[in-house]
Order: sequence, then structure tokens, then C-alpha cells
Amino acid sequence: MKKTVRTLIIILALAMLLTVASACAKKELLTMATNAAFPPYEFHSGGKIVGIDAEIAEAIAKKIGMELSIEDIEFDSVIPSVETGKYHMAMAGLTVTDERKLQVNFTTSYATGVQVIIVPEGSSITSVDDLFEDGAFHLIGVQLATTGDLYSTWDLEDEGLASIERFDKGADAVMALNTGKVDCVIIDNEPAKVFVSQNAGLKILDTEFAVEDYAIAVNKNNTELFEKIDKALKELIADGTVKRIVDKYIKVN
Repeated sequence: MKKTVRTLIIILALAMLLTVASACAKKELLTMATNAAFPPYEFHSGGKIVGIDAEIAEAIAKKIGMELSIEDIEFDSVIPSVETGKYHMAMAGLTVTDERKLQVNFTTSYATGVQVIIVPEGSSITSVDDLFEDGAFHLIGVQLATTGDLYSTWDLEDEGLASIERFDKGADAVMALNTGKVDCVIIDNEPAKVFVSQNAGLKILDTEFAVEDYAIAVNKNNTELFEKIDKALKELIADGTVKRIVDKYIKVN
């Protein structure tokens, strides 16, 4: 009798383990597109993608019971890849714009980005106003398809005030600035601080080029998932999780 009871206990224990294992195996994947060349929002470290966006995405996935998978792709493919359904969502320091709203749905904003201007020490460009002066014409480096690219195109290139040189990575634009191929670089403030710290002789101008809101892009056809992600993000903002993540990477001076 004892042997029979022991056998039943073992069988029940194994059944429970199999149930748990099955539940874990069936955990749905949450796929996210990013461009991991935008510190501190996303970058490579220790063989993985880390940063503000990566940690917020991980917290969202945990809250909605999914397993996060992040893919590093070219920035100009990030929005289209979500629009076509290749990935569920995208986080890449994405600014909410009317043009992008036609392609994807945007969640509540979780951070504010500031577009700034990087110049060499001693540059004749001393403020954003210098880019808009009558008769001014500058070569401006940007990362392809970023808001720095969009704003400088609309505000400067389309008005005949500049020629925009587009690079796949922000670091490449900064390299072009170092070698004199462009007069300045317009890029988000946080990666700008990293690039300037790594390149002697460069500085960030005090005046801002643009201020923007960052949000998560989600496929328009997946309303249920969008609502889950947005709800989770709002809860993470409310309980201070998002602020703790941002403060971890961006130190207040």
C-alpha cells in the first residue's frame, strides 16, 4: 500500500512539473525592432542589447506575460517592419510624428528627447539661429530617417539653407564631423553627450534644435496587443519603474 501511495505521489509530482514546463514553453513571444546604436536608449554591451528602451520593454513583457525578443535592424527599417507586421512593436528613441502615425500606433510617451547640434570647438556655428540666417548654407550630418534627419530636411534643406548628409549610424556622422566632411551634426542630446565625451574637440551647442516625445510603435492591426502594451506602460510610469530605468542611464547634472 505504501509503495502504491509513493508511486502515485511521484506520478502527480511529475505531472505538475510537466504542466509547469508546458506553460513556460507556450509563453508567447513579444518581438521588438530597434536600432542598437543610440545610447543610452539602446546599445550593445556584453553581447546583448541594453539601455533604457530595452529595460522598459522587458518590464512591459513581464507585466503582460510574454517573453521579449529584441532584433537590431537598420533605423530606417524600424517603422516599416512594424507596419508590415514583421515585429510586434518598436522602441528606438522613436519620436511621435504625424507621418509615422499613418504607419503605426503610438503608445503613451515615456520620455522626452531633445535634438541638439554638435560642432567642433571654434566653429562659426554658435547657436541654432546661425543655421537659419539669410545667406547661410551648411553641410549637416544626421542619422538616416531619424527626427534629426526629418527636422533638418524640412526646416533647412527644403528651404535652401543646408545640404543634409545622411549616415546609417550617428557615430558615422560624428566621424564625418571630425574629418571636416560636415559642418555640424544634429542628433538626440543623450547620444550626443556620449559622442562628445568620446571625441576631443567637439561640443554641444547650448540652444536646442527641437524637443520631442518618445513612444512605442505598435502594429495598427493588433489593437488588443497595443492596448495591453499601453496599459502596462502607463502602470510602469505610475509606479515609478520607468523613471528609475531612465535615471539609471541618464544622470541629472
